[in-house]
Amino acid sequence: MRLTRCPVALPLQPGQTLALPEEAANHLVRVMRLREGDACVLFNGDGSDYTATLLAVGKREVQVRIDAARALDNESPLAITLLQGIARGEKMDLILQKATELGVTAIVPVNAERTEVKLDAARAERRLAHWRSVVGAACGQSGRACIPALSPPQALAAAAAALPAQSLRLTLDPLGEHRLSALPSAPAGGVVIAIGPEGGWSPRDRQQLADAGFQGLQLGPRILRTETAGLAAIAALQARLGDL
Repeated sequence: MRLTRCPVALPLQPGQTLALPEEAANHLVRVMRLREGDACVLFNGDGSDYTATLLAVGKREVQVRIDAARALDNESPLAITLLQGIARGEKMDLILQKATELGVTAIVPVNAERTEVKLDAARAERRLAHWRSVVGAACGQSGRACIPALSPPQALAAAAAALPAQSLRLTLDPLGEHRLSALPSAPAGGVVIAIGPEGGWSPRDRQQLADAGFQGLQLGPRILRTETAGLAAIAALQARLGDL
């Protein structure tokens, strides 16, 4: 029987007994209905799964014992960073969830000129916590033990300036100079794919991307929505250079 997998932001090692963080405890006990003596799998992003047993289920605390560790080797050989214009509510959740399932290494939410979602500092902090929960749940479902890095929301120019120096930087463009079939082998710095928000990239955004070394990638003749474009590009890149 397949065991329930759950992310926890704690160091883990076999033989350890610990109290689960509130979110993990709620998921295992209240959502998945596990009880004392039941087994589950915990992971913290270090590349291993940790089989655990629930020792005590109380109103305030859930205690587990870490029984064994198993290293996983299911990460893509292609490091993909998704530079994603922030989208509204459920669209952004969908993008984060499916990008994680498809094997991205990192996700950088960016504020572009036409971004419709405006986040002050407090909202940005809450939204980031929610996004991290979405990414962690997607790792649990898809069997990943390495959690993609998720950056705080930031300005497009700042995000572009912080990218790996040797990365191949692409943005979707029906008139772009690159075709998927002609892309070179996976570069040492991985691939960054930049996807605009619902309103698309503005001329100013496009200039900032060009200044940061981004080049156009043709991915069919049709214009894709923000919640479709990144996922289609990631799947295509994984099929061409990764492990799909």
